[in-house]
Amino acid sequence: MDATLSQSAPLLTIRARSGWAALNLAEAWQFRDLLFSLAGRDVRLRYKQTALGVAWVILQPLIAAALFAFVFGKIARLSSGDVPYFLFAFAGMLAWNVFSTTLSKSSTCLIGNAQLISKVYFPRVILPLSTVPSALIDFAVALALLFVLMPVYGVVPSLGMLLLPVWLFLLLVLAVGSGLIASALTVSYRDVQYILPVVTQFLLYGSPIAYRLAEVPARFRALYFFNPLTGLLEAFRWSLLGPGGGQLHSGYLAYSAAFSIALFLVGMVTFKNMERKFADVI
Repeated sequence: MDATLSQSAPLLTIRARSGWAALNLAEAWQFRDLLFSLAGRDVRLRYKQTALGVAWVILQPLIAAALFAFVFGKIARLSSGDVPYFLFAFAGMLAWNVFSTTLSKSSTCLIGNAQLISKVYFPRVILPLSTVPSALIDFAVALALLFVLMPVYGVVPSLGMLLLPVWLFLLLVLAVGSGLIASALTVSYRDVQYILPVVTQFLLYGSPIAYRLAEVPARFRALYFFNPLTGLLEAFRWSLLGPGGGQLHSGYLAYSAAFSIALFLVGMVTFKNMERKFADVI
């Protein structure tokens, strides 16, 4: 009986792959139950020992929007067009939070699950991907609050709202692609987890979140659009608040979309090629 079992084919054969063959997204789909379990754990534990609990999902963008409205709208006296400054900043924070939350969590997901990686086999890409559902839950709660605030400020939704899932998808693709590269590098170079928050802070103020694109001097505007977040944030706010909230720039949007997808593919290949060393180094 033992001889028969020993000669039978193994249930799972693990082989190192490189290049595009290393992606193997079908294998990741087979472990989707693990992905949703990890995402559920993240949602349950995030606010478990906080006094305000899930209220932070609403308070964080509200406080940030109020601060931006005061600093940029009252002190700096920047214009928000036809849209109230608080609503303008709140819509920008919605897009920024879903990007920054996904990026920050995915970048540290490997070192945060070091014991799991060193003891159990599963596609490691499941870990950064598992950060997306929890970010989407936070986004949905804050978006519902925005829909409550819009009639209060007299803003009527437009048909552009139908394109909102497209901009949200591209923001997530950009965040996950960046997070895949950062998480793979963090395993070997822990400096990344200290550098990334600084880079993220520069992106926060270097993107049209708390101010209009029209406030950027015309001679710097083309250079400003090299930031792929610029076109996506403008389109995101346009879908929510109409032309007063943002503008659609087809050429820059195409650049942002191409950049996001390319970065995601590069991130996947980089992550999968470095994956074989995770258990030894971490």
